[in-house]
Amino acid sequence: MEVSLLTQNKLGFIDGSVTRDTYGDTHANLWDRCNAIVKSWIMHNVSRDLLSGVLFRSSAYAIWSDLNERFDKVNASRMYYLHREIFSLTQGTSSVSVYYSKLNDLWDEYDSIMPPPVCCDKSKKFTERQEYQRLWQFFNGVK
Repeated sequence: MEVSLLTQNKLGFIDGSVTRDTYGDTHANLWDRCNAIVKSWIMHNVSRDLLSGVLFRSSAYAIWSDLNERFDKVNASRMYYLHREIFSLTQGTSSVSVYYSKLNDLWDEYDSIMPPPVCCDKSKKFTERQEYQRLWQFFNGVK
């Protein structure tokens, strides 16, 4: 959703950087229209079960904040699942490229939930160690 909003130059409506006050009275109608468009996009992309909590929010930012508060949590069961899948995945009858793609998808999801540190020399060492560990995980699953 964020990528889609970024391509439409509407990301500011959900991150709070574009507010109605920013445009003043002269362009308030334009802001209202764009806000309604973004709200519509969000409503068309959430489960019907969640619509009641989305319909009556005043802005796309309020909707996004609410959804973010509800769903943007590190889920321990998801982390457990990812760890289990990463360490038990093997090539089996798949080609090496298919096996690597599956493993890489799991690593990408893991990194999106628990991003590696990016602050200093320690992060460089962490990344090098992580790449080495992933190389061994890959080789371990090749059959």
